[in-house]
Amino acid sequence: MKEGQMKHFLIVTLPVQSHVNPALEFANRILRSGAHVTLITSVSGKRYAEKRNVPEGLGIATFSDGKDDDGYRTSDGDPLEYLSNFRQKGSKLLSEVYNKSRDEEKQVTCLVYTLLLPWVAKAARDEYHVPSTLLWIQPALLFDVYYYYFRGYGDVIRDCENNPSWSLKLPNLPFTLKTCDLPSFLLPSTPLPYTFGTVMIQKHIEELEKEETPTILVNTFEALEVDAVKAVERFTLIPVGPLLPFKSLEERDPLDDRLSSTGDLRDEDYMKWLDSQQESKVIYVSFGTISVLSGAQEEELARALIQTNRPFLWVMREKEDELSCMEELKQLGKIVPWCSQVEVLSHPSVGCFVTHCGWNSTLESITAGVPMVAFPQWTDQMTNAKLVEYVWKIGVRVNKCEEEELVKAEEINRCLEVVMKSEEMSGNAKNLMELAVQSVKQGGSSYKNMKDFINKVSTDSCLK
Repeated sequence: MKEGQMKHFLIVTLPVQSHVNPALEFANRILRSGAHVTLITSVSGKRYAEKRNVPEGLGIATFSDGKDDDGYRTSDGDPLEYLSNFRQKGSKLLSEVYNKSRDEEKQVTCLVYTLLLPWVAKAARDEYHVPSTLLWIQPALLFDVYYYYFRGYGDVIRDCENNPSWSLKLPNLPFTLKTCDLPSFLLPSTPLPYTFGTVMIQKHIEELEKEETPTILVNTFEALEVDAVKAVERFTLIPVGPLLPFKSLEERDPLDDRLSSTGDLRDEDYMKWLDSQQESKVIYVSFGTISVLSGAQEEELARALIQTNRPFLWVMREKEDELSCMEELKQLGKIVPWCSQVEVLSHPSVGCFVTHCGWNSTLESITAGVPMVAFPQWTDQMTNAKLVEYVWKIGVRVNKCEEEELVKAEEINRCLEVVMKSEEMSGNAKNLMELAVQSVKQGGSSYKNMKDFINKVSTDSCLK
């Protein structure tokens, strides 16, 4: 890269909303530094991006992964087979974009890649000879757990389901982990197709260890994970989060979130309904775009909401069979097929978030200052729930009735009452909200880390 030449970052991400969303905000912050940014993903990934409002100036290059309409789901087949196909087609497009950029004298400054794409690091090092960066889109604690699993603690962790009192203390972390706190990828009982994450993360670590000074940017902020960002001495984890639209951290124009991808106003009935509710009295329920509750589990959740006799807003996907108590539910709260989560969590009437604890949702709740009822399903969500309940003390986690493989209505109701009545959790959530906002403001820790990263990779590229 010639000195003085405009920087150009390539970002490669899977077409999954939990990957695309932080990648978009990361791109937005690089764009604000005056650099070029090109996002590389599949056709369905671009569709996710357009629903979030693509940052002005962002280039998007796409290829077909065979799942253009609805995107890939783990139920579609072997995840490793899909990832192999994504690599094959994605690496071809990456080569085309890289060569075109070089020919147009917009030499690539850095290749950035999200989770499950370790081949990008290898391509950057062996083919393109440019710096690469892993954008870790889960909490730093998850990276710590995976790293130690592959570096000396694998046998111990694989024994986690054989002993009811099993617990683990990892180096440089001030708390222990129980079996229920581990990511599902590491549990021996997890069905084989759903252990693909472990295979890919091992490859991530192997690729990182080949670098002299690997760069790992984490979607977290220093005050949120003080110990976790320093727990792995081999690598430096650099917090640059929360990677959320900046307007969600400060003043927002409500119109931004009420626009559809076509520019039309969405149905705002749920916002008018929230406006009519008392402050901090509404329970917001949403399980993201991938997690699906069984019919029996939804019935239990519905009964709990009725038992608590509090107003609620429940994002429920459309389905053939209605709940048995649907009419009673509708008298107490509001059920919608979609809503703007950032907007809802920021509304003063919302006092609790019942969530699957996906990392994006967890960060959105933190930056809105809303305590949580953690209802984890799989992958990183169990570990995120540990942080919510035990480390940050901004919520409680539901306990499953193992005999029936369900979280019973009485347990959900108990958790709702604890969170809605807890001044301590509410106060802790508000404190974290303030720290999140400060971290991304000019002079904040994440702001400075991002600025240092851009300057460093630009210097490294100039030396190539």
